[in-house]
Amino acid sequence: MSTNNTRTRALGAIAVGAVAVGVLAGCSGGATGTSTDGSAGGTYTFWDPYPQYDASSDWAKVIDKCAADAGVTIERTGFDTSDLTSKALLAGQQGDSPDILLIDNPAVSTLVEAGIITSTDENNLQVGDVAENILGASVVDGKTYGVPIGANTLALYYNPTVLSAAGVDPSSIKDWSTLNAAIEKVVASGKKGITFSGIGTEEGSFQFLPWFWGAGADLTELDSTQAASAVQLWTDWVQKGWAPNSVINNTQTTSWQEFETGDFGFAENGTWQKAGAAKAGYEVIPIPAAKGGAAPAPTGGEFLTLPVQKDAGRYAASAKIVECLTSTANVVGTDNTLNYIAATPEAQKEQLAQDPTLEPWVEAVNAAKARTGDNLGTKYPVISEQLWTAVQNSLTGAQSPQDALKAAQQAASSK
Repeated sequence: MSTNNTRTRALGAIAVGAVAVGVLAGCSGGATGTSTDGSAGGTYTFWDPYPQYDASSDWAKVIDKCAADAGVTIERTGFDTSDLTSKALLAGQQGDSPDILLIDNPAVSTLVEAGIITSTDENNLQVGDVAENILGASVVDGKTYGVPIGANTLALYYNPTVLSAAGVDPSSIKDWSTLNAAIEKVVASGKKGITFSGIGTEEGSFQFLPWFWGAGADLTELDSTQAASAVQLWTDWVQKGWAPNSVINNTQTTSWQEFETGDFGFAENGTWQKAGAAKAGYEVIPIPAAKGGAAPAPTGGEFLTLPVQKDAGRYAASAKIVECLTSTANVVGTDNTLNYIAATPEAQKEQLAQDPTLEPWVEAVNAAKARTGDNLGTKYPVISEQLWTAVQNSLTGAQSPQDALKAAQQAASSK
């Protein structure tokens, strides 16, 4: 499944989608059946961002099985991620929401603010032992509004052939200093250093955040010295020729295509590339923080939420379906078609037992942070837009990192 764009779609699109909503064509938002607790059957509606999975897919089959276990049937509709939030907002405004909504994690706070989805206090959905850093994307003002189906995040892929020829031991990369030394050796050997997505959209912010957070910076203070050091790091790579000028416009897809040429030592990209990377012989390490250790990367992935229903008795069956879908057996088994790292320690342990090569990804996910965490909620899209603008201005040479971030903080504070 191609998830690099759908999983980290621009939050600007979410904000626009909240206003520029489209018509619900060919989908049934209303649930049918007379049951008030799911015990007497009935049809429940389920919306997700996976239109590529039809009724014959493993994903659709596990949903049907979980619904059958709950004593109901499911009517599922898949939408593109960029459309799903706006359709969910419109359906909520019309009182015609689906029973279960699987939504990109940064959109959860948008739907909470709009009053579209219920909290776990209201719907009795069990969160279980989901890791706190992953669950954070669904926590608003101390209340939890969903359960993750899993998590993905970013790490550093590397080409072992390129690194070996350059005399670089990937295990020596512990912090920014050792990473820079490794990149310098790769470039000196005649290859290209590193590629990433620095585009002026949410994808650019998504890829920059590990360096921003890894420097010790905070999204409420964009003009800190720590933030400036992170922007300077990327800017230096471009100015020295260690990263190509194309990163300014690269999406995560195009930067990955650059890496697939075999000319680069490193590429920042996500969990969704791991299958293709394995076939190509590429390997992975967590993104290092400035002073060592794994940098917090942003969590990607979707949350299962229960939208507001006129008949609150429907939440019981919906909760059973969600708890089935997020069970260890399903997440590690069938649901792994989604290429996610599990959200609970128990399920992660089982994933590692089946595939030890996932260890760097489990480490990266466990160090990750929610973009809307720290109770930023719907403030995040505003901050993110100013952050990617500052990065763009520095990468293009329009402003120094300090001046770009000062302007970014002023703009974010005024909105």
